[in-house]
Amino acid sequence: MNKFSEEKTVLLETKNLGISFGGLRAVNAFDISVEKGQLYGLIGPNGAGKTTIFNLLTGVYTPDEGAILLDGVNLTGKKTIDICKAGIARTFQNIRLFSDMPVLDNVKVGLHNHYPYSTLEGILRLPRYHKVEQEMNARAMELLEVFGLEGYADYKAENLPYGQQRKLEIARAMATNPKLLLLDEPAAGMNPNETKELMETIRFVRDRFEMTVLLIEHDMKLVAGICEKLTVLNFGEVLAQGETQEVLNDPDVITAYLGE
Repeated sequence: MNKFSEEKTVLLETKNLGISFGGLRAVNAFDISVEKGQLYGLIGPNGAGKTTIFNLLTGVYTPDEGAILLDGVNLTGKKTIDICKAGIARTFQNIRLFSDMPVLDNVKVGLHNHYPYSTLEGILRLPRYHKVEQEMNARAMELLEVFGLEGYADYKAENLPYGQQRKLEIARAMATNPKLLLLDEPAAGMNPNETKELMETIRFVRDRFEMTVLLIEHDMKLVAGICEKLTVLNFGEVLAQGETQEVLNDPDVITAYLGE
């Protein structure tokens, strides 16, 4: 148990969350409670509804029913940009970087909500524009140093090794100054050494920033190694929920997921 979860303060809560597509129930009566500072895993077979839940949490989809609460604030039905401003950031299973942009500029994209300047200031390159750009460059470099990417600041994002691209996407998400970080299959496509390094990175992010992390993952070694609690989905419904080892030893979980 990590030091932050001792407070037992709930950060994310969903109540009876559900959505259908063309008459097919993709997520049904989904309830979850994630404490501040917790490393929480969301697992299940392909098509179980995991990414759909991330899309609901981030405003990509609007639920048919239920509620999403972050720090007690109801975010149900809010736009994606407003949910980001409220404190939820995410990465994607298929990495979504600005491939032709430098690594530094990819991180700066996540900073714009916190370092604004007007369109006129930007076009005319007024003093405030230069001041804000300097502040953003400094903050972006700080984040790159956290992830060991400071030496790649001027590289195009597409030229980074695969594992470094994963780190860059997390760094960009962290630039939005989130309360909750959603990681969708962060170890997808990684070799064992990269996965081990990723586990260390996720732990470091949680400890350094007192971050709450909710991740979707198929790599069970990663899940067992860092997640304190798990929710298992199957056909859009909660199959099991609780402490990690208890869930992984659940016969229903073994049958529906681990033994598939």
